[in-house]
Amino acid sequence: MRVLVVNAGSSSLKLRLLGADDGLLGARDLAPEDDVDAALDELGEADAAGHRIVHGGERFNAPTVIDDEVAVALEELTALAPLHQPKSLAALAAVRRARPGLPEVACFDTAFHAGIPAAAATYALPAAWRERWPLRRYGFHGLSHAWASRRAGPGRVVTCHLGAGASLAAVRDGRCVDTTMGFTPLEGLVMATRSGSVDPGLLLWLLEHTGMTERELAEALEHQSGLRGVAGTADMREVLAAAKRQEPAAVLALGVYVHRLRAGIAAMTASLGGLDALVFTGGVGERAPEVRSRAAAGLGFLGVALDEAANRAATADADVGARGAGVRTLVVEAREDLEIARGVRGALA
Repeated sequence: MRVLVVNAGSSSLKLRLLGADDGLLGARDLAPEDDVDAALDELGEADAAGHRIVHGGERFNAPTVIDDEVAVALEELTALAPLHQPKSLAALAAVRRARPGLPEVACFDTAFHAGIPAAAATYALPAAWRERWPLRRYGFHGLSHAWASRRAGPGRVVTCHLGAGASLAAVRDGRCVDTTMGFTPLEGLVMATRSGSVDPGLLLWLLEHTGMTERELAEALEHQSGLRGVAGTADMREVLAAAKRQEPAAVLALGVYVHRLRAGIAAMTASLGGLDALVFTGGVGERAPEVRSRAAAGLGFLGVALDEAANRAATADADVGARGAGVRTLVVEAREDLEIARGVRGALA
């Protein structure tokens, strides 16, 4: 089965055509103004399409064949992911117009986390709220975490998806038991432009005492915080270069980023009751050996130790752990496209 993988981002649309053996037959990265029909013609014929959908809500916890009823249900979930869901749905509509009748499957970033225990999924909020509204921890980046943990193999695995967005997952024998993102992709680690977890009392204080509107607050938390908020740049490469020059803002930003990352890895390990493998993936996870090194330097008590030469030289997929370390440390290339193709084939089998 040749699978067209459709991955809509914040400012681009990535199309990948994978063959029956998962070989890459063609790839196109489109800007919003580009012609989807023309791009599909250039890629060639597919037997099915798989769409990355950010939010599946409480209903969708596995790859799902898309029909008209499912398409409507996905539209209704937009309120849970107003920044991300519309882009995925626009891509879905474009492909449906260009290729009517092509079997299509929705693959959800939330699905991998849908089975986490109630203790990990539940916010300690009034029962009346939780009964009335879908207030729970959903988690995101599930397609990436699923692929990375599969590459690591069985056992107790913490996967670190570190890109513009960043999250961790605790995975036991292929099943997620905890993650750092929650009701929205704002919870958890420090990210490129997102704050990560912030005391909710601080946010209430800002709304009450500064005259800031809810829209202004949301914009700041999503787009002006994280590395950008502390260092003035959202690019980890620039942060690392500036920190090497001992620029105070960059030194602080890197310190905050790594502090949260170490703490998160330790928390995920506690959810698993131990650690067999630590996996780094995503743009920063794969291409920033200094971030891996700094994170590992504070995790020796868990059995994590790196071979620094291997770490500096690593290209995915690679084992960068020190000889004799109690925990394997791996760098895995992010391949959400392969995870989506796997979901498509399973749903249509």
